[in-house]
Amino acid sequence: MRQISQVILNTICYILAMSKQYLMRFGSFLLILTLFVGFGLFIFQQPKISGAPPYGIPEEEIPEVVGPYSQWNNWQRPAGPATVTLQVGHWQNDQFPEELARLRGNTGASGGGKWEWEVNLKIAELTRDLLEQEGVVVTILPATVPHEHLADVFLAIHADGNENRSVRGYKFAGPWRDLTGKSPALVQLLDEHYARVTGIPYDDNITKNMRGYYAFSWWRFEHAIHPMTTAAIAETGFLTSPVDRRIIVDQPQLSAQAISQAILEYLRQQQLLPAVQG
Repeated sequence: MRQISQVILNTICYILAMSKQYLMRFGSFLLILTLFVGFGLFIFQQPKISGAPPYGIPEEEIPEVVGPYSQWNNWQRPAGPATVTLQVGHWQNDQFPEELARLRGNTGASGGGKWEWEVNLKIAELTRDLLEQEGVVVTILPATVPHEHLADVFLAIHADGNENRSVRGYKFAGPWRDLTGKSPALVQLLDEHYARVTGIPYDDNITKNMRGYYAFSWWRFEHAIHPMTTAAIAETGFLTSPVDRRIIVDQPQLSAQAISQAILEYLRQQQLLPAVQG
């Protein structure tokens, strides 16, 4: 009996020792798991800007094509009426050509029951109507741009997104490489009119995805604008912001009014439209 008791005691001690070792290992595992989950939540909760499609071209990758022997130095605009192209961001993005295949499925932002392309398309259509009333020839394009697309103004229309619903604001940007030298003037007018008409605050977070937008990258992609097209990209507001949605979703005519006024003023400055009388 005494021997049996000793065996039982030894067994209990062994079980306790193993349990302690197991608990120490399991405790370490729980600690590592907690740290991992905590870090993941921290990253997940950081604001994620949707904005322009990813894979924007960094400025340092753009070739130098200006200089005294540039083929564009003596370029002449073809005769004809003022032309404006409005590209609807993310619209029909499943039809991207093979060179832009990695952008397929990039749907952009969403909010208020709307996909970004729906909001962009509505603003583009309203802007087209206003510009055509002034004699401007307007083309609306989906996400894919034709080869060396030429226009007096090319504007890619997008809406932003962020997991933080309090983040809001609009922004416009031109390409890294602007051979026309006119994009800054266009962007300045867009900024001025958009702030005044919509009341949406300015967001200064201009990213490489905007400046290096694929449609601007004529030196890299076949489906991009002509080098002598004056271009800009718009982030009309945050689709994830209930406040910005009051404009870009509920009152898109205000966005269209601001954009059309800016473009018309730019075209008049370039003497592509007659000056306003009176």
